Amino acid sequence: MSRLSHACRFAGATVLALGFAEFAPAAPQEPSPPPASEMKPYVETVTGTDVMFEMVPIPGGEFVMGSPAGEAKRNEDEGPRHPVKIAPFWMGKHEVTWDEYDQFAFSLDLKKKKRDGVDPASQPETEKKADAVTRPTPPYADETFGFGRKGQSVICITHHAAMEYCRWLSAKTGKTYRLPTEAEWEYACRAGTKSPYFYGDDPGQLGDYAWYVENSEKPQPVGKKKPNPWGLYDIHGNVAEWCLDHYSPEAYKSFASDKPAVGPVVLPDAKEYPYVARGGSWDDDADRLRSGARKGSNPEWSVQDPQRPQSIWWHTDATFVGFRIVRPLSEQENLKGLKSQVVKGKTTR
Repeated sequence: MSRLSHACRFAGATVLALGFAEFAPAAPQEPSPPPASEMKPYVETVTGTDVMFEMVPIPGGEFVMGSPAGEAKRNEDEGPRHPVKIAPFWMGKHEVTWDEYDQFAFSLDLKKKKRDGVDPASQPETEKKADAVTRPTPPYADETFGFGRKGQSVICITHHAAMEYCRWLSAKTGKTYRLPTEAEWEYACRAGTKSPYFYGDDPGQLGDYAWYVENSEKPQPVGKKKPNPWGLYDIHGNVAEWCLDHYSPEAYKSFASDKPAVGPVVLPDAKEYPYVARGGSWDDDADRLRSGARKGSNPEWSVQDPQRPQSIWWHTDATFVGFRIVRPLSEQENLKGLKSQVVKGKTTR
């Protein structure tokens, strides 16, 4: 079990169930398979800064989502298993770090422009759009919890905050960056494998690939363990990673077992909870790091927040959650222009 008494647990968590009518339909049109030459790793530099991050290509394909009934420590929300078809995309080689997120959250990019004497009116449209994205309010306490900043995964941010970061980054770069759908995340994590973990089924080997409760007392700098077959680091453990989807324990029951769902996603809305976080964390037991394991957020992640209404940007008790970004090669129709609808004081928990 966790060593943080205030952290959320699966057992007893209050979860809001979504009706099947809220499940987004498959994308109307599938993007054409791209030439292999278009799907290469690349390094993105955040415009106007020296901050960089790496993206790796994830080939399109089909896989069976969910865990088999006989998998050890499996939960009911991991089934029934169902076939899914995924379009090509790029995914962050690492979880988003404070180095990247601070440019947005604490307006470091704006402060640099001011120091450099940049005329706001002379900026390109991408920069003007990025500057217009609302920035987070100051956190209630030390947002790193003393765990470190440079090279460290972002922690304690809400689903809304992660989505707004992606919107800011998209405006800045002129590319579409967003959170992965739950299906994209599991597909990328498995990397063509069918075992509980991408390396096999033995939890005893997990320490070679992940930070979790047996080998860590806090989140660690990214990229220190072995990657999965598609070059993704810390996809098991370190911090759990936000996905785009609302969480529902009944989600998989709405999908056919005899034909693949194309680009499935449970679209976010104005509700603050529950959303999916995948991959497990430094504060979780080995079974919570399995490729098929699912976790839904809930208000206990902000129980120490004294604000009323509570912050839509920071989770005071979620030292175990961060995020990783994706960039679709060709965005599916029902995700084009998608942004967070959460507004402080006007949302439904």
